[in-house]
Amino acid sequence: MPGDSIISLLTQWVGFENFVRFFNGVQFWPLMSNTFVLCVLGFIIGFPLPIIVALSLNALKGKRSAKLLQTIFTAPHFISLVVLVGMLTLFFGRYGLVNNIASALGADRISYFLESSAFRPMYILSSNWQDFGWSAIIYIAALSNVDQGLHEAAILDGANRFQRILHVDLPAIMPMVSVMLIMSIGGLMGVGYEKTLLMQTDANLGMSELIATYVYKEGLTGVPNQDYATAIGLFNSVINVVLLFIVNTTSKKFSENTLF
Repeated sequence: MPGDSIISLLTQWVGFENFVRFFNGVQFWPLMSNTFVLCVLGFIIGFPLPIIVALSLNALKGKRSAKLLQTIFTAPHFISLVVLVGMLTLFFGRYGLVNNIASALGADRISYFLESSAFRPMYILSSNWQDFGWSAIIYIAALSNVDQGLHEAAILDGANRFQRILHVDLPAIMPMVSVMLIMSIGGLMGVGYEKTLLMQTDANLGMSELIATYVYKEGLTGVPNQDYATAIGLFNSVINVVLLFIVNTTSKKFSENTLF
């Protein structure tokens, strides 16, 4: 409507006010530390795991076994986050499988969802369980292009299976590993809010409140504060862009495998 356009023209430009408000808020450092620690721990475990799985499956003599294991490892990727968190509840809830076993052994029941220290292990391990098989596909595809003559030559030189993985397979997929490393670090702080919100309780809020969940709550719940939430989301995106440029520039100094 014409009236809306006039109001938008008269809207006061706040500049960096929302950024300053976020930086000076008491929630800034907890949000940054929670997000950074969760993402870094997830990266440390989650990045090498698909590589190890791909190399291991490729080294199996029985191709049927390799395909079966690959299917089993990939299947969890298609489980929805709601179902995944439901599975965590069945396993780690107060009356879940883990507590039932612990109780049978004489231990006390623990409500893991009410323990802030349990949030990160449950989040990271369940995320990696869900995604490591899917992430391994790209490395398995790269390994399929390895010249088998290199393996035959290595066998003639007396190399065992582990040595062939180390000196033939791994160097062959290093260009792909480098590109995936750049992309992973470039999106390091881009953890989503959906799974976190499903796992979040008042008791673990000190560990589970991330930048993504804070942006969601500020922008879409209660009294929406969308300009403030947008500023925080933009700040988080800027961090990812800076990380992307840093790791890409660093990669240029050590190899030719870069994104740009």
